[in-house]
Amino acid sequence: MTAPEVTLSFDNGPEPEVTPHVLDVLARRRIQASFFVIGSKLADPVRYALAERAGAEGHWIGNHSYTHAGPLGDRRDLGHAESEIGRTQALLGPLSHPDRLFRPVGGGGRLGPHLLSVEARDHLQAHRHTVVLWSAVPGDWRDPDGWPDIALAQCLAQPRPLLVLHDLPGGAMRHLDTFLGRLVEAGATFRQDFPEDCVAMRRGIPTSRLPATTMPDTAQGDFAWSAA
Repeated sequence: MTAPEVTLSFDNGPEPEVTPHVLDVLARRRIQASFFVIGSKLADPVRYALAERAGAEGHWIGNHSYTHAGPLGDRRDLGHAESEIGRTQALLGPLSHPDRLFRPVGGGGRLGPHLLSVEARDHLQAHRHTVVLWSAVPGDWRDPDGWPDIALAQCLAQPRPLLVLHDLPGGAMRHLDTFLGRLVEAGATFRQDFPEDCVAMRRGIPTSRLPATTMPDTAQGDFAWSAA
């Protein structure tokens, strides 16, 4: 089996208790990753400074909604796209990646039509966002000690995994350095760009990965969604 080329990403931060450690580990290992941040946390100057540090160290900063209250495909309230996506993008300002990266809330790592409402899709298209999904979700937030074994298996099972971890309190990230070492020992390498099959929209242009129920009838793709 070919050793995987792994793309690392971190969701739900920044967190003063955890994000500095994650950044230190990545710096020592010279790995560039992406951080998909929650907009409401950026109102805290300490957390905003952590996002600034991540960007200054070469990591990509993306939008992971303002409240992380649940998948946008479940929302029916008018204006939710602006309040969740637009508001966060405004807070990101110069920290934002030029492609205006957005990661939907999955609700436990699930992939499917629940990720985006039609309103959210239209907002993302109009503002030329790039929508980034995932292919490996080991559940570090619910299993802070057992996730490395799951993550290793998920990464080694595919040639270009896009791994989602979380820079959240709870103790999971104390295993990050050891886990990365295990990947290296298995022959894995790291790259920052996203696998094509994990990009649902690129600069406002939908791909076949966009959830089918949010697409116009004339643009339905044949992609079958599967759980991460």
